[in-house]
Amino acid sequence: MQGNLLFTQGEVLLNEPLARYTSWRVGGPADRMYIPAGLEDLATFLHTLEEAEPIYFMGLGSNLLVRDGGVRGTIILMHNALTDMGMVQNHVYAEAGVTCSKLAKFSARQDRHGAEFMAGIPGTVGGALAMNAGCHGTETWDVVARVMTVDRRGVIHTRDKSEFIPSYRHVEMPAEEWFLAAWFSLAEGDASEAEQKIKALLAKRLATQPLNLPNAGSTFRNPAGDYAARLIEASGLKGYTIGGAQVSEKHANFIVNLGSATALDIESLIKHIRETVLEKQGVELQQEVKVIGEY
Repeated sequence: MQGNLLFTQGEVLLNEPLARYTSWRVGGPADRMYIPAGLEDLATFLHTLEEAEPIYFMGLGSNLLVRDGGVRGTIILMHNALTDMGMVQNHVYAEAGVTCSKLAKFSARQDRHGAEFMAGIPGTVGGALAMNAGCHGTETWDVVARVMTVDRRGVIHTRDKSEFIPSYRHVEMPAEEWFLAAWFSLAEGDASEAEQKIKALLAKRLATQPLNLPNAGSTFRNPAGDYAARLIEASGLKGYTIGGAQVSEKHANFIVNLGSATALDIESLIKHIRETVLEKQGVELQQEVKVIGEY
């Protein structure tokens, strides 16, 4: 690190176990975790880091597998840190640590229509922007107007939607920049109607997904014209188990932690699913979950 952290106000945690921060409840320690006190504080902290320091941003850890050996470098924890949200010039503004569910409910209360789908995304705004998260036919970047990013030197940028190339579960963006916030363009609507849509979506999610066990949402992207869950189930893998990790018996595109899973169990199961589906269905599944860290 360059100099020291005398001018930062956030919290520094050393050798912090990451299992408590990931939705799979697995993962080794991070060399360093930083919980920023705000946007400017985060920018100041990033400016103190050496150019070669690996940096990872984490929200709810809901689309992330951290290997058992942990992470060399710095984890920036956004959830419960950058959580400001409000109406700004006819747009809904939300920082990267706001959960997607809170953004959906807030937008509905503001008589805004179009963010209801985000209630079904188990992550934060920052993660949703980075992977163009979506469900029920709508994706995050469908409703983005502009975003705020920060680079590793700590310089904050405001960028228009047109500067990015979103695609299915991916966004092309400037190298070594991370999302800090976004302004969402949502149509005027009826609050009660939007709230009813959210309730219906959450009820469907509860009925079809294994929310009673630690999981990371959809493990694989849906291939064009098909569904990963159908391919996995058709390959006879529903309920298949390695160690404490299991292909969910409720939804085949979910891997659940039965209570004793390691990250290696989960990664081994991901590999087995890909190989089996390729062999039996002739389709190479693309992983949606990001994997970081060392074995």
